[in-house]
Parts: sequence; structure tokens; C-alpha cells
Amino acid sequence: GLAIFVLASLLAGLSNTMTQLIVFRGIQGIGGGVMMANAFTVIGDLFPPAERGKYQGLISGVFGVSSIIGPTLGGFITDSMSWHWVFFLNIPLGGLLILLFGFFFPNFRPDDLKHHVDYPGVFILLLAVVPAMLALSWGGVEYGWTSAPIISLFALSIAMTAFFIIVENRTQEPIIPLSLFKNRIVVIAEVVIFLTGIGMFGAIIFIPLFFQGVLGATATTSGSFLTPMMLGIVAGSFISGQLLSRAGGHYRLQGAVGIAVMALGMALLHGMSAGTSYASAVTNIIIAGFGLGITMPVYVIAVQNAVPYNVLGAATASTAFFRSLGGSVGLAIFGSVMNNRFAAEFTNGLPATIKALIPPERLDALAHNPQALVSTQAETQLRNFLGETGPQGAAAFAEILKVLRQALNSALAQVFLIAL
Repeated sequence: GLAIFVLASLLAGLSNTMTQLIVFRGIQGIGGGVMMANAFTVIGDLFPPAERGKYQGLISGVFGVSSIIGPTLGGFITDSMSWHWVFFLNIPLGGLLILLFGFFFPNFRPDDLKHHVDYPGVFILLLAVVPAMLALSWGGVEYGWTSAPIISLFALSIAMTAFFIIVENRTQEPIIPLSLFKNRIVVIAEVVIFLTGIGMFGAIIFIPLFFQGVLGATATTSGSFLTPMMLGIVAGSFISGQLLSRAGGHYRLQGAVGIAVMALGMALLHGMSAGTSYASAVTNIIIAGFGLGITMPVYVIAVQNAVPYNVLGAATASTAFFRSLGGSVGLAIFGSVMNNRFAAEFTNGLPATIKALIPPERLDALAHNPQALVSTQAETQLRNFLGETGPQGAAAFAEILKVLRQALNSALAQVFLIAL
């Protein structure tokens, strides 16, 4: 997993086109998926059920700490060097980790059985998930929801899902054993993990955009505003994991509290506006992060302790899969909602006098990509273009930025409402 991630980072950093970057990011995801699944699964192999909670909490806490450092460092590198170096930084770090992992991680083998990898299941699962992701991302943006491409993609996803169920029922070692879903605890936990994945990724991706586009922070500082949220996740994960191990595993109570706190955080995020102070915004994201942190170890441990040991690996990996799937679905839906809402709010909010100054194609570009709010270069280009229109250019520039900011705020409020 580490080796795939490092190699893909090198290729992503060398990308010359968006298509190349997307492909190499996909390969990065494969390496990341291997690492995520194994990191949580190995806890079930190394520690008895009563001890798993505190170690899952620690792993979730480390995940939170790294998520604090990553966005802040990434923003700084992007501002001071270039986006390529965000990927190149992974190479020396990953190489060192591979050495440390080889020397210090226990060579633990739970059994000596010869296992079979369910490659057909992996391939069919991709054919079930990817078309749905594309349909959710493109629907209402690239194509209408009732257009032939969108309907075809959803139809393909449904057909492949049905085929996946048939294949998994006949496979010796399925990638997702369907017998898991006869267990009520597993079903409830997977549903909650999926839904919190939607909220988690929605918040992580769109919170920096709020700070940068609505409140006017730079790329570096907007990334750093994730730090309080991640500290909330770390605190929630650590406390929740310790309570699971030391207080007898009150899954239902801790899970309900975590979801309630996370929902409160999303409600507060929904209520933010351009007039919200940094202090209030930071408080809101801490609350959302703390609630998310409480839930993270709870449901993984609940699944691990509810299944037989022979399916422990597949069951644990399924929790990582459903969290990632929730994040992918959430981003697709949130991205589509944000784009549509932003375009409509910007077009409706712009005075007719300003619309007359800007060519329709440039106006359409602004309505579908608010780069002037997040890119100094794009802002300068817009300012210079409007300056060429005469004395009214400066006033028009200020009005456009104001309408862009209001439209983005309205779109993000809609995103946080759906997350809630």
C-alpha cells in the first residue's frame, strides 16, 4: 500500500494534464485504501476485544493529527512553491515509512492458509460504484438528471450491483461476504459509517472553501482552519476509544451522542454567513469534529466484536469501504448541489448593468467556477478586464466579488443543510 501510494504520488506530481492527474490520483487511492483497511484490521488481530477500543481511538486520533498537518502544509506548499510539490513531498516521507515499517512492524500471520483474492468481485464492484459516482457528479451540471447519459449510468450501476450480489454469493472468499449483512449490528454500523462518511468528507472539503471564498482567507490560512476540527476529531476519538475499553462498551449511547453532536455542528455550519466571525466559525467546526471523532472508533469496534474471527479482515475493510463510499457519494452530491445553487444565485443576483459589461461566455465561466474568490491570479485577470471597460470597471469588479461571495455562501449553506 505504501509503495503504490509513493509511486502514484511521483506520477501525480509529474502530471501535465487533468486526465493524467485524475488517473494517478486513482492509483494513489488504491494504495491509500490498502493502508486504511489494514491499519484498522490489524487491531483486531493483535488485541483482544476488550482492548480494541483504546487502540482504534489512538489510530483515529493519529489520523486526525495527520489531517491537521496535511491541509496546512499543503496550503503553504501550494502558495509558496506549486501544487506539484504537494505530491513530491510524499516520496521521501513514504520511502522512510516503508523502511520503518519493514524493520519494526511485527511479522504477524494470523493463519497459514492459502487465500484467494476475489478479483472478479473487485472489478464488478468498481463497475457498480463508479457509474453512480459519475452520474451524481454530472447530474444537473454536465447533463440533465433525466438525460440519456445520466439514466444509463444509474442503470449500469444498478445492474452491476445485482450482478455483484450474484457473484459474491458464489465466490469462495468474497471481497464483501454477504453473510455479514445478516447481522443486525453490522448493518446498522455500516449505514451509520456511510452517512457519517458523507458528513465528514463534506465538511473537510467545503470548510476551507467557506473560509477562503466567503470570509476571504488565503489558501494557507483556509487550510489551517481545519486544524480545530481535526483537534476535535482527535479528542473525540481518544475519549470515545478509552471509554469503550474502560467503561464496558456502551456502543449505543456513545454512538448516539456522537451523531447528535455532529448534527449540532452541521446545523451551526449551515447558519454561517459572510458576517460570521472567525471565532464563531472555528467553534462550529470544533463541535462537528468532536462529534465525528466520538463516532469513528465506536462502529468499527462494534463490527469487529460482532463477527466471527474468520471474517474479521473483510468486515473491518468493509467499514473503511463504506466510509470512503459515503465520502464519494457525499462529495458527488454536494459538488452538484453547490455548482447548481451557486450558478443560479450568481446569475440572479448580478445587476443587468454589469451583465451588459461582460461577454456571455465569461459570465458563464464565472457562474460555474468562482475562481476570482480563491485565486489571486484569476482575481487580477477579472480586475484588469473590467478596468478596460471604463471608469465603471472598479465599481463593477467590487459588485461582482460581492455577488460571487453571497452566491458561494448560499451554496455552501445548502451543502451543510444536506449534511445535517
